[in-house]
Amino acid sequence: MSFSKSFPRTNSKSSYPVWEEIFLNSEEESLVEEEAYSENIKIMKKCLDDAKLIISNQGLKPYQTDIVNLAISLFEKNSSHLVYWKESKCKEKFDKKYKL
Repeated sequence: MSFSKSFPRTNSKSSYPVWEEIFLNSEEESLVEEEAYSENIKIMKKCLDDAKLIISNQGLKPYQTDIVNLAISLFEKNSSHLVYWKESKCKEKFDKKYKL
């Protein structure tokens, strides 16, 4: 089952939008998943570095579990989730299809 997202499209004939459903094919979905995974790994590494810096700057003891827990919190705040990436790809296809 492929990923899909609906977007409103207005036209001059009606004031009500027509909802267009955009699908990702298997190849597009796999590519987006790989991009998201790669980006999330980079973000997590950056979050670990940021957590170490924050703990060091605040004069806290650098316990590994504290660094990891802080990094996870930063990651959850900063990372892009897979659904966001897929929705973004669908929006890109929608815009290209309807030349918005």
